[in-house]
Amino acid sequence: MKKVFIYLMTAIMLLALAFVLPACSEESATPIPNPTPTAVSPLKAEGRFRVATTTSLYDTGLWGYLEPMFEDEYNVELDILYAGTGKAIEWGTRGDVDAITVHDKAAELKFIADGYGVERVVIAYNYFLIVGPESDPAGIKGMEPVKAFQKLITEGKANPSQVKFVSRGDGSGTHSMEKSLWASAGYKYDDVRASGSWYVEGGGGMGPTLVLASEKQGYTLSDIGTYLAFKGDLTLVPIVDQGDVLLNVYSVIIVKNTKSRAMADNLVAFLTSPEIQTLIGEYGVEEYGVEEYGMQLFTPCAGQGF
Repeated sequence: MKKVFIYLMTAIMLLALAFVLPACSEESATPIPNPTPTAVSPLKAEGRFRVATTTSLYDTGLWGYLEPMFEDEYNVELDILYAGTGKAIEWGTRGDVDAITVHDKAAELKFIADGYGVERVVIAYNYFLIVGPESDPAGIKGMEPVKAFQKLITEGKANPSQVKFVSRGDGSGTHSMEKSLWASAGYKYDDVRASGSWYVEGGGGMGPTLVLASEKQGYTLSDIGTYLAFKGDLTLVPIVDQGDVLLNVYSVIIVKNTKSRAMADNLVAFLTSPEIQTLIGEYGVEEYGVEEYGMQLFTPCAGQGF
């Protein structure tokens, strides 16, 4: 009797499943719509503005000092790309940046003449120095810069183990000034490069070049600002620091094809404003909250005809 009851209940369950399963199959065939997510407004992307600068303006900390002021005033994210002037101009030529701040007048004027830049606007100047070991093995201390270069190559070729010159060798504004001094001294630059082991090409920024010159106890050409910024890590002293030929002028140029022309105009207005010009001139003074270098790094000169 129990077996009959079990068989009967099993038959009833199978019959019930026969009606239920098709119904489930039909329901599962009907696509179930995905739930609509709650609408969220996309975050507004912050504006970004790109400036290529020479290493001396960056290594001295000047751009790090001015950058937050510009960002706060114009509500923009400022991207500072630093390299030698040659590389900065290359970035401008390719349209990788919106403006450049560099220090090679001839290259700057060519950049504009070739249709890549809008206008050269000077912002500050300082001077180049020939720095070297205090013992001055080449005997050039206090000489006029061109005569000092003439003696450097003579002494370097004669005594390369004692007299060395370390060049930026990177197409920077400082490198261009060095080549100009060799030309004024009566030498072709390619001949200088091939004149012996006394001449060393660093191929890096001003800071690394100074460090290399210090390690080799050699001479190098440096802007005064970067020298003062690195002075504490060097065993080099100013050897030649007088002469109009050593003038070093910095300019800002808007890249012609920038997509941020209004912000580029803001940058020029910012750097040439009386307030920022004053800060540039006083940069490095202890009361402004940055490292004190012992002397002025940059002289403001907006509106002057350098």
